[in-house]
Parts: sequence; structure tokens; C-alpha cells
Amino acid sequence: MYLEFSRPVDCLCDFTYDFYWQHMGSRLVPSSVIPHQIDTSYTYSDLVECLKRGEDVHIKGNAGRRLGSSLGVDLKFFGGRGEPQEVGSIIIDGDIDTRMGISMVSGAIYVKGTVRWPAGNIIEVESDLAGYHKYRSITGILREGFKEAPVPPNIMTGGCLLLKDGLIRDTVAARLDSDIGVTVEGDAGMSTGILMRRGTVHVHGDAGMNSGVLLRGGMLVVGDTEEFAGAYMRGGTLIIAGKAKGYAGANMRGGAILYKGNAIAKPVSLDGSDIRMLVKLLGISQSEAMMFKKYSSSKDLTSV
Repeated sequence: MYLEFSRPVDCLCDFTYDFYWQHMGSRLVPSSVIPHQIDTSYTYSDLVECLKRGEDVHIKGNAGRRLGSSLGVDLKFFGGRGEPQEVGSIIIDGDIDTRMGISMVSGAIYVKGTVRWPAGNIIEVESDLAGYHKYRSITGILREGFKEAPVPPNIMTGGCLLLKDGLIRDTVAARLDSDIGVTVEGDAGMSTGILMRRGTVHVHGDAGMNSGVLLRGGMLVVGDTEEFAGAYMRGGTLIIAGKAKGYAGANMRGGAILYKGNAIAKPVSLDGSDIRMLVKLLGISQSEAMMFKKYSSSKDLTSV
């Protein structure tokens, strides 16, 4: 599929259609014709269905924000299973605005121009298309293995993906279901570890809002974080080494949050294994580890 645009358009190839279940068409209608096309009249859903068939979408011109959101997710809201699916590639002959590849889990995005950060759950890898930068999902490459080497300074070492480029990424390791770890040397953006099932993500700096939201399993470690850390958790462990803003543990139904401050979820007692884990992961003393509190779900918690 080939398209050319006279000006940027947001939410192209967006598998969520800009979180359609939240606005129900007030912001974007999947069946509507995408504006600013030159000599074509494709709809938003035409692009998504093309990618689901394993075909590529070629776009000439500058794409807007949120390109390829949840790329490769067979979303339950639209009748899917909530699992990754193989998809085609997005090839952009132009520049990209912010938050490309939010919660992306498979496929590839090729860009001839520049990408404006923050972006999503992506990492640049060696390109097999001359003149284009290639980006793949962090979740996808950990699930499928590195078919291409990451572009330095990011490296794969000791069974762990080490992100050293200092770029802010939202939704790092979204839907991760692999025991391979991710280490971020620096800060991360919003929704780190969202819907993660397995694996370890360690952010050595700070993270944005929604850290560990909808966590299903695995372990997420962050420094300072913003609102709604661990909200709607169902499993796994969230360790907040620094401070969190409001509503930590809101509507939590499983898993555990280890944090020195206060959370909405119910506090329970630390045990010896928790203390040893904190000492090892955070490089702190046993006495400091004992200052942490442990929070788990509360059956009578229904709202924030």
C-alpha cells in the first residue's frame, strides 16, 4: 500500500485507533478517510488491515504523532486475543513526530528522515533497507531474538538489553513475556512495563506516570515515578527506589509493590527474601532495605 500526504496526520497505522474504547469515535473513526492524502482515499482501518495481512505500508511525507501505536497487538477490544501477531512493515519517506511505536510488539518501522523523541517501545537496529533507519519493538526483539544488532551505544550483553543512549521511551517492555531483562541507564517515560508478564526491567533513573500499570508478572524497578504507579496490577513486583506521586497501587488486584512511602494498596509484612532482593537489586544496606514497605491487593478496594 502506497500513500502520500501533503501534511502530517496523527495516529497512522495505530492499532488502537487512538484508544478508541475511551472516546468511541469522538476523536477518530477507523472507517473514515484519512485526510491530506494525495490521489488516494484510504481509511485508517485500511492501513491496519494491510499490516495485519503481513503487507507493508509505504508513506511519503512527514507522519504525525503516535505512528504505529500498539503495532502487532491482536487487541481484545476488536475481537482479538490480546497476543502479538506478525505484521508487515511501515516505511516512511519523511520525518516522524513524537511517540512512534507506543506499546509496539512486532513488525518494523523504517524512516528515511528523523524521529522526534520521546518515542515508544522501540530501539534502532541495523537496517536492511539502504537510506532508512530501522526501528523494532523492544518486546519483539526480546521475544524473537536479535535478528539485527542494536545500533550503539545500546547493546545486548549477558542476556540483557542495555539501553545507554539516554533517549526517553514510553511503554518500555510493554507486554513483555520473556525472561530476558532490560536495563535503562537513565530515565524512562510513561507506562514502563505496562501489561508485562515475564522478565525484569530496571530503570536506573526515574520514570513517568503509570509505571507498572496493568502489570501481570515479572519485575519492574524504577527510581522516582509519577502518579498511578502499579495501578490495576494483577501480578509481578514493582520496586520504587525513590519517591512516587499520588495513587500508587490504585485498584491493585495482585502482585506486590515495595516502596518506602505510602500507597493506596494494603501494606503487608516484608520477609527475609524481600530484604535480600532489595539489597541485591538496589545496592543498599540491609537496614535501609528494612525501611521499605510491602503493598499487595485489597479485596474491598474498588476505587481511588
